[in-house]
Amino acid sequence: MEKFNFKKKFGQNFLTDTNLLRAIVGDAGVGNQDNVLEIGPGAGALTTQLAEATKGKIVSVEIDRELKPILEVNLKKYPNVELVFGDILKIAPEEIGARFSGEPFRVVANLPYYISTPIIFYLIESGLKIKNITVMLQRELVDRIVATPNTKDYGGISVILGLYGKVTKTRDVPRTLFTPQPNVDSSILSIEIYPDRQEGIVEISKVVKMCFSMRRKTLSNNLLHGLNKPRAEVDAVLQSCGITPSTRAESLPKEKFIELTNALKNAKFIKNE
Repeated sequence: MEKFNFKKKFGQNFLTDTNLLRAIVGDAGVGNQDNVLEIGPGAGALTTQLAEATKGKIVSVEIDRELKPILEVNLKKYPNVELVFGDILKIAPEEIGARFSGEPFRVVANLPYYISTPIIFYLIESGLKIKNITVMLQRELVDRIVATPNTKDYGGISVILGLYGKVTKTRDVPRTLFTPQPNVDSSILSIEIYPDRQEGIVEISKVVKMCFSMRRKTLSNNLLHGLNKPRAEVDAVLQSCGITPSTRAESLPKEKFIELTNALKNAKFIKNE
């Protein structure tokens, strides 16, 4: 690794602590026959632990092609690992699904901080057969994701991921365990996906993002701006859900956003995806 030049543009911070890597595989619940999508294998340290844990297929997507010779050497004894070089956000979900022959899989990733949220939304809106998602993220982001209503950290991402699955912070990871050392600490986030929520998650996401678009404004004002509908009609939809129009999004429990999304669909304010 001493010959490798770490690239800030890819947010490269590699983890090599074997005990922690094994713990992450355990957090992901990877069993003997599980398929796994790994995003950002780096030099393959986590990939190796995944390959030791399962005989199923592992597809590792890495954006930095300069890591190819390192990965090919480090993973040469694991025939169940398939390396894919490219930007995960530019790979069609159908291509990912085809690599697993349509079979379900788990996602394990150490995501660069600067692009972690787009990748998470790519996954949950992909329609792929994902069992669970276990990702290492900036600790501050994980704290926001697992936040509860009426707290300062509770926001759109808390609602969307909390509706998509059971979110849990499994462990904190100090910055000193990374090479090079980042400026922030990390945490491991586990998302155990609710299978019945995947179908409508795109619609729900749009509504939640609309409701939290201007945090200090009321639900009525945010929806008025986002839907471009008369206030009286917007307020009527809110009231049909038992929501006072002057309510702010951060005070609503997660499940209420499902009811609101359905009411907006019934009023034909939003279209079925």
